[in-house]
Amino acid sequence: MSFRTRRVLFMTPFYIVFQFFLLKYVFLLVWDMNDVCLGSIAIFIGLSHFIPMLFETKKSRGITRFLQTVDGIWLWASLMFLIDIVVIYLIGMFVMIPNEIIFLLLAAVPILGIYNYYKAHKLIVNECTLYLDDLAHDIDIVHLSDVHFGSVRHKNIIQQVADKLKELENTCEMAIISGDLADGSSVVESSDFDALKDVDMPIIFTPGNHDFYPGIENVIEACRNAGIIVLDNDKFEFKNLNVYGLTFSFDDVEMPTVDEIRNSLNPNLVNIINYHVPYYWEELSSLGFDIQLSGHTHGGQFYPAINFTKLMFKYNKGLFKNDLGKYLHVTTGVGSMDTPMRWGTDSEMVILKLRKNITGSIKHERV
Repeated sequence: MSFRTRRVLFMTPFYIVFQFFLLKYVFLLVWDMNDVCLGSIAIFIGLSHFIPMLFETKKSRGITRFLQTVDGIWLWASLMFLIDIVVIYLIGMFVMIPNEIIFLLLAAVPILGIYNYYKAHKLIVNECTLYLDDLAHDIDIVHLSDVHFGSVRHKNIIQQVADKLKELENTCEMAIISGDLADGSSVVESSDFDALKDVDMPIIFTPGNHDFYPGIENVIEACRNAGIIVLDNDKFEFKNLNVYGLTFSFDDVEMPTVDEIRNSLNPNLVNIINYHVPYYWEELSSLGFDIQLSGHTHGGQFYPAINFTKLMFKYNKGLFKNDLGKYLHVTTGVGSMDTPMRWGTDSEMVILKLRKNITGSIKHERV
């Protein structure tokens, strides 16, 4: 049983209790319902949250993917209804709120849900320009992360990524995926990433934490079947770039030593480190890496989580440059985690336009 599955199993009883009290207070605003009915609904929601995932980790099916998607949408809606309830009850302590206002606040959740769902599925392309002293010639690369192939976003998201990369073939020379290609909510079959075979540029991938949940061997096999270059604490030289993939380390997955990482550098090329999480940028740039590419944060994915993510991650999203002239780019990702919803962030790929640094060039600190 993967870490993700164990986590969901552990949280399910708490999720059922949360759903019971959430429904109880929502229904108190509109009409009365007895606790037995509410408890039955809460248990059904809790079981729907966990049981389909058990089937998905063995074999992915349309019906279980649909149930997981519905559960993901309801998970988001539950948070929004909770915010509604807190606001209504806090204001209600001081003034009487008309029923019409209460209904409007509750109705805002499904309306916002439509927008959030649309936003999560609309993949856009952003651009950033990076100026580098040691660049032999200009080159454009595509940075993406956190595709989260799984139950909620299955082969359709791989096809969406492939189609968008094919649109960029004439302008970009390489694509780099900074981890979490897989989500861990469903099994990964060897042919699941095959849509990426048709992309006419090198695609580099380095595992993130979620890639270990469905079995890292399965993810790597699917990548290699699709022609993706897997950098698992290894490097790949392409034109005037040296790309080193630092695999996410946790539990029994050990991180390479500082000397091993330093030995991956090529002083004659622009050195890029592909690392799923936006950590250790200062240390890695001091070693000699010119660019760090990361994801993981999703930029918070949707409000109000965005505000908490800004507190959790020093580098939450965007392009950063330090005093050494080194860059960190943190993308908000392609897919979404747990719930297929976005609000305030983009589902994005980012074209990184690497340019020779010329005196007087405008240097973008953050995009």
